[in-house]
Amino acid sequence: MPYTIDRIVNGDVPGVVERTIAALKSEGFGVLTDIDITATLKTKLGVEFRPYRILGACNPPFAHRALTAERKIGAMLPCNVIVQEAGAGQVEVSAIDPGIGMQLVGNAEVNAIAAEVAEKLKRAIARI
Repeated sequence: MPYTIDRIVNGDVPGVVERTIAALKSEGFGVLTDIDITATLKTKLGVEFRPYRILGACNPPFAHRALTAERKIGAMLPCNVIVQEAGAGQVEVSAIDPGIGMQLVGNAEVNAIAAEVAEKLKRAIARI
């Protein structure tokens, strides 16, 4: 079962990260974290790794609704979006499909919120 919303676009990782942040913003998301996996693996392990970034995206009204509906849901927030080199001048953008993970919670209200968030993420990814 696919657990991400994916798109491959032309460009380089830094440029696509900027486009991704703008697309997320257009759907009401802010980026709380930006983890440079390439730099982290180089620093911590001394290994080379393809350009790879993890953006922690949050839509505050939806986060508030989810946190109100389920006390421990914060363990599953924010929505992670990865931007990674795919080769030949292409970059892959993948966002977690919140509907998949939230099914584990077993809360119908959270599932409904997750479905709305998934639609927003799909629209954002399509804009990149």
